[in-house]
Amino acid sequence: MSNVFSFTGAVGRDAEVRVTPSGQTVLNVTVANNVGFGDRQQTLWVRVALWGRRAEGQLQNYLKKGQQVFVSGELTTREYQANDGTTRTSLELNANVIDLVGKRNDQGMGQQAAQQNYQQATPAPGAQPNNGPATLDDFDDVPF
Repeated sequence: MSNVFSFTGAVGRDAEVRVTPSGQTVLNVTVANNVGFGDRQQTLWVRVALWGRRAEGQLQNYLKKGQQVFVSGELTTREYQANDGTTRTSLELNANVIDLVGKRNDQGMGQQAAQQNYQQATPAPGAQPNNGPATLDDFDDVPF
């Protein structure tokens, strides 16, 4: 059974990259998505993690507060104790795809710069990346 969750939203704070004690690189970013309409509209906050080689590129430089993004991956939940002692649940997404959508109002990034960044982070054709299963981004030359 497949668990894929995809949505668009705005980056809530600048992305952070760190290395775990086991040597794995992870990029963390929080993305906000508005759900509902009118008076019933709420903001859904999702913690997004991108692992491995894809987290090591220049993507961190473009995932700044306010940037619109499309994310897709496996959704999980995690319970934690808040500062007031209550138990809360957070949504977390292990991302397979993080794509920039549009540009920020104050420091927009051109499409050409985004494409250069993507090409630098994408392995050469025929290379065997060790960053998990193939995604749709790995098949840019497919004609459909």
